[in-house]
Amino acid sequence: MATSHPLPEGFTEIEVFGLGTVLLAEALLGFLLNGLTILSFYKIKELRTPNNLLIFSLAVADTGICINAFIAAFSSFLRYWPYGAEGCQIHGFQGFLTALSSISSCAAIAWDRYNQYCTRSKLQWSTSLSVVLFLWTFSAIWSAMPLLGWGEYNYEPLKTCCTLDYSKGDRNFISYLFLLTLFEFLIPLFIMVTAYQSMAFKFKKNGQFKFNPGLPVKTLIICWGPYSLLYGFATIQDATILSPKLRMLPAILAKTSPAINAFIYGLGNESNQVGIWQLLTGQKTEKVEVDNKTK
Repeated sequence: MATSHPLPEGFTEIEVFGLGTVLLAEALLGFLLNGLTILSFYKIKELRTPNNLLIFSLAVADTGICINAFIAAFSSFLRYWPYGAEGCQIHGFQGFLTALSSISSCAAIAWDRYNQYCTRSKLQWSTSLSVVLFLWTFSAIWSAMPLLGWGEYNYEPLKTCCTLDYSKGDRNFISYLFLLTLFEFLIPLFIMVTAYQSMAFKFKKNGQFKFNPGLPVKTLIICWGPYSLLYGFATIQDATILSPKLRMLPAILAKTSPAINAFIYGLGNESNQVGIWQLLTGQKTEKVEVDNKTK
């Protein structure tokens, strides 16, 4: 089957297989780690709190990114996209929906932690549910725009996965990208930076560091910043002058975010650690804390 389809331009047989293997490894690891977070939230009653609902939302979004990566990995092993133009649009929408929801969930968690550690405000179920509903709906609206003609989904350089088409760099792309970047990347990033800076000041002042407040922001920038740079470059220059391998790098980095987020927000959460241990072993070693303490 593979021999009947030509290799994507700019890639060798080994490179296509290698990228497919990387995508598969990212998908498997992220799926496993976020699956533990989701199952522990579902199975352990003590973990079902308004605060942990935001972490649950992030884990669901990141699991969606892993599913997107699974499909891309399978197509890479085939060396072509087997699902047609309509499948490409669905794949692009699903990838964008889960990616934007993941970024927004990270911002929501930062806002919650700020209130928890700096203002001592307790998150209520009604607020938590409203935040999750809003961020998923808002992400779905932005993800649907390319399906309606504002922006466009098309193949990545590897031709085995789909994302926002930046190859044209026309007004349609630029206008969509500008507002998308503002509302779904810069504003969430601003929320995270200001929230974690406030927490860092608070921790330094009282000498009690609950977790590393700089890590979530650095992770967001490393995982999603390259995509923003690539899209931004496409607004002023023809992005196809860059090598296909270089243009695939943002996609590979972005799909590391589910596993990294799982370590930071799920497994790095002290109450979740106890809950996951109870889920895996059936042994309740201590009372599950519910105040979102992290290492």
